[in-house]
Amino acid sequence: MRRAVIQRASRTTGRLTFLQALRSSPLAAEPVNSNGTACIGASNFANVPVGGGGCRVLSSISRPSAPGSYIGGSGIAPSVRALDRRRLVHSSVQARAQATSQQTRSASAMTSSEETIVVEKDTSAATVVLNRPKALNSLDTYMVKRMKQLYTKWEQDPAVKMILLKANGRAFCAGGDVRTVYQQGKQGKVADCCEFFRSEYELNYLIACLTKPHVALINGVVFGGGNGISMHGPFRVVTENAVFAMPETAIGLHPDVGASYFLSRLPGHMGEYLALSGARVLAPDMLSLGLATHFIPSDRLPSLENRLGCIGTGDPEAIHLAIQEHAERVLPAKGGIISRAAVIDACFSKSTVEGVFTALLNHASATSASHPGWSADDAAWAAETHALLARMSPTALKVSFRSVRDGRMESLAQCLQKEYRLSVRACNEAVTGDFYEGVRAVLVDKDGKPKWNPVQLSQVSARTVSSLFEPLSPNEELRLPVRGRAHGARL
Repeated sequence: MRRAVIQRASRTTGRLTFLQALRSSPLAAEPVNSNGTACIGASNFANVPVGGGGCRVLSSISRPSAPGSYIGGSGIAPSVRALDRRRLVHSSVQARAQATSQQTRSASAMTSSEETIVVEKDTSAATVVLNRPKALNSLDTYMVKRMKQLYTKWEQDPAVKMILLKANGRAFCAGGDVRTVYQQGKQGKVADCCEFFRSEYELNYLIACLTKPHVALINGVVFGGGNGISMHGPFRVVTENAVFAMPETAIGLHPDVGASYFLSRLPGHMGEYLALSGARVLAPDMLSLGLATHFIPSDRLPSLENRLGCIGTGDPEAIHLAIQEHAERVLPAKGGIISRAAVIDACFSKSTVEGVFTALLNHASATSASHPGWSADDAAWAAETHALLARMSPTALKVSFRSVRDGRMESLAQCLQKEYRLSVRACNEAVTGDFYEGVRAVLVDKDGKPKWNPVQLSQVSARTVSSLFEPLSPNEELRLPVRGRAHGARL
């Protein structure tokens, strides 16, 4: 069975290097430096020297031919050059790994438990550790500004070859600290609310355009803003504990942090489904969709960190080989999102949110005679999804739907600028109060009974939605540094 699975993957893609597979990913951003060469960011490695060797992989962005198709970490057939590199690197690993581990533990022990961003830099890999475990490592303004400061510094430091991002506690990052944003807004400090979103989106863009490889070690939930600091980098390593979600519509907000960019590039209409429903995606399906690049059991993470810290290079192929030594192949989750690809596309391919609701109802009441390939399981899923969407903010549903659809034709910079406009207006309670009401119901009072305004989809006009997307005044707009994207995407 294992051989058949690998053969099927090989027939699908042929012999691809890891870099070629990443270049084909819908998540691939195309940043270039001022000299015209490509930045390493968001799964893009154009113009980066590639070591020999091929991977028999099913491209992380391809839809599987069947639910049992192999998707995920690749099996390597290294070339002589790749093997030589590995031998040279491995010769120093055992000698340095123990010392590196001891240095790291000592540095961590000396760090105050109150420090929410911990820095580990004892090797050529500089590491940021999110250290706010009691708040599930949710990001506040200090944390995103501190990360931006560190990343900017390390990008200019020749001793730093790569940047690692990990977290303490059971969560990788549960998103932005919207409860604090809520409190600031209620106190009339709307400028502080906007400053948080501005700083967060600037960090997201910086990560996508870094000239050094970024490796996110995702060992726990990665919601909302957590995806903004991981999805835009080239290496997104997940463990069995990883769970992805963009649950913003439940609090009257929209999927931001560049989500309208990376969700819109998922296969079929998965992006619309995840944006509107906030559905959770487990690690195997994160690989299937291209949201993750590698799967590694969590007990191997310390060994991987030591390995990455000892390779002494920022060569993406060498980093991939080091990660792959620790990786495992996994199949799509049974009963997971991949198994629902057909019905998701059928329902979320509609041109309006109202059309999505109607399609879900039709599938929920369908029979095998009216819908070829119908199953009772899909009908139950459609009914549950309809009920779930009915609890979300009607305004947020329509805004999120349009944002993802527009994102297909926008660069990452344009998506972030658009999302910033939406977030600024969400912070202005006089424009729409659904964000404050959603946070109140879910995170403050926790009664789970938000009172949306308006309460019906039909009451949210196209004109109202369009007004939220309008440009801000020139001095309010999000200004991102000019880091051109290849293929002529507009900034």
